[in-house]
Amino acid sequence: MKKLHVLLAAFLIPSLLLPACAPARPNCESEEVFCVGLVTDIGKISDRSFNQSAWKGVQQAQEQMGALVQYIETADIRDSYKNIATFAEENYDVIVTVGFNLRQATRTAAGNYPDVKFIGIDQDQFEGTLDNVAGLVFPEDQAGFLVGALAAMMSETHKVGAVCATDAVPPVWRLGEGYKAGAAYVDELMSMSTDVLVLYHSDAGFDTTFIDPEWGESRANAMVKEGVDVIFGCGSVTGNGAITAAARAGIYAIGVDTDQYLTLPEVAPRMLSSAMKLITPGVFELLQKARNGSFPGGNYLGDVTYAPFHDLANQVPPEVKAAMEQINAGLLDGSIETQVPSEKP
Repeated sequence: MKKLHVLLAAFLIPSLLLPACAPARPNCESEEVFCVGLVTDIGKISDRSFNQSAWKGVQQAQEQMGALVQYIETADIRDSYKNIATFAEENYDVIVTVGFNLRQATRTAAGNYPDVKFIGIDQDQFEGTLDNVAGLVFPEDQAGFLVGALAAMMSETHKVGAVCATDAVPPVWRLGEGYKAGAAYVDELMSMSTDVLVLYHSDAGFDTTFIDPEWGESRANAMVKEGVDVIFGCGSVTGNGAITAAARAGIYAIGVDTDQYLTLPEVAPRMLSSAMKLITPGVFELLQKARNGSFPGGNYLGDVTYAPFHDLANQVPPEVKAAMEQINAGLLDGSIETQVPSEKP
C-alpha cells in the first residue's frame, strides 16, 4: 500500500495542527467535518486519465464544499480492500473507489462499514443494490461510437484502430465495441468501407493491463505500418502509450475518459478528440448528494460526449462537424442505438 497522502495542510484550522505545523489526522467523527477519501485504480493519481479525472471531482468538493480530502494509490490490486478500509477505519464520510477492478472490494467494505458512503466509478450494481453504494456508470458504448464515427469520417486510408486495455473489464470492452459500431454506422450512412482494428491487452493480468505504455506504443506502431491513420487509445496509461506513438507518427490520435488534449501536451498537436466520460462532474454531484442527505444507492448514470477538436478544428470539414452533432443528438434522444450489449457475450 502506498503512503497515505495528506493534501490539505494549508487549509486545516489551527486546532488541527500539531506544534510542528504538520497536519494531524482529520477529526472525521465530527458532523461539521466532511471527509472524502479516494482509492485509485492501479496506477498513479496523476495518470492524466481515469484516476486524475475522479480526483478532480473530489478536489472540487474540497474547493466548493470545504471537504477534507485525501487519496491512496493502489499499487497492487490485492491491496484494494486494505486501502479502502484505511479510510473507513478513520470514519471518513465518503470513499470514492476508481475502476471496475475495485468493485468487489468496495461492495465488501460497504457491508462491513454501513455508516460510510461509497462511490464506485465504473462499478455497476446490477447484482444487488446497497443503500450506501452508488455505482457511477456511463454508456461507454456511446462514447466509443462517437469517436469511431469521427475516426471513420476523418480517415484518408479508410483504416482506423483502437488500442485498449483488457476486454475482461466491461467498460473497456464497450468502448472498443462502440468504436467499431460508430465506424460501421457512418460507413452505411455515407456508402464507405472502413477497416477497423481493435486490440485488447487481454494477455496481461489486471496489475499490468492498464499501465503498459510500451505495449500500447508497439501495437500502435504496428498499426501505422499497416496504414492506419487514426488511433483511439482506450485504457489509461496503456492507451496513452498508443496515442503518443500515433502523434509521433503524425496521424490522428483520439483520447479517452477526459479531454486528453488538456492532459497530454505531447499529443495535443495531433489530438483529434477524446471519448469523454464526464467523471469529474459525476463524482462531484454524488458528493453533493452524500453531503445533503440525498445519496442514491444503486447505479447512477453519468454523461458522455466527445471532446472539442482544438488545434485540428480547421482540418475537420464542416460536414463532419455537422454529422457529429447529429449523431450525438441521436444517441441522446434514442433515435440512434449502438447495438452494443452491456456485457461481453
